[in-house]
Amino acid sequence: MKNTKVFFGVGTAVVVVVALVVIVLKFAGGSLDVVGKQSITTFGTILQTIPENVEADDVNGGYALAAPDGSVRFIWSTDYSKSAVHDVMLELDAKPFIDAGLDAGKLPENYAAYEDKLMVGTKLGDDALTYGGEAAPLAAYEKIVEKYRSNINYHTALDHYGVMLGDGNMFEWAKDLSTNSTTGEAQDKDIVFVLNPLPLVAAGVNPEQVEGWAYAQVPTDDGDVWKLLKPFDLK
Repeated sequence: MKNTKVFFGVGTAVVVVVALVVIVLKFAGGSLDVVGKQSITTFGTILQTIPENVEADDVNGGYALAAPDGSVRFIWSTDYSKSAVHDVMLELDAKPFIDAGLDAGKLPENYAAYEDKLMVGTKLGDDALTYGGEAAPLAAYEKIVEKYRSNINYHTALDHYGVMLGDGNMFEWAKDLSTNSTTGEAQDKDIVFVLNPLPLVAAGVNPEQVEGWAYAQVPTDDGDVWKLLKPFDLK
């Protein structure tokens, strides 16, 4: 009888451990993925906060969220099989960078220069996806979370979720438009367009002279890194 009790005790402990492992795995990348799910909810809040800045982007086959000043857009594709270069990207007004010394011919392959614009982003896959209706922009983002979760990030210091666009470029948005839960201070960076300055510097840009963009060190989990930032308070 004593051995039976020991057996059942060990068995129960194993079941508990297995259950905990399953829960941890689900939180990390499955149905209970907190970062992924909350990024969808909060991205939806951003879309609802500035609906006039959200539109279909027929050229790139997806949707675009424009900055309040119109100088940059975050674009996410809906049909990756048609997008030859980028599926998620930033489209920037080129003039501030040209005025700061840019030689577009020296930009790396993840950049494209055309007319008066620059585009930088990354390729996610080759899925043929189509969405329609009022909820389509959020549905298209939700598909990124579902299929390309590794491109979704949580930035602790700024209390932001974000889409990683490759090579240190990002589009981020606040978890809460009122308060930064990490610092307890008022949240004044509701959306942020983020560029890795190094490729631009290599192409001749003086990052301190790019009008409309802040050149600053940003705290990350891996230490402070230099970025070009364009933040907006939407409230």
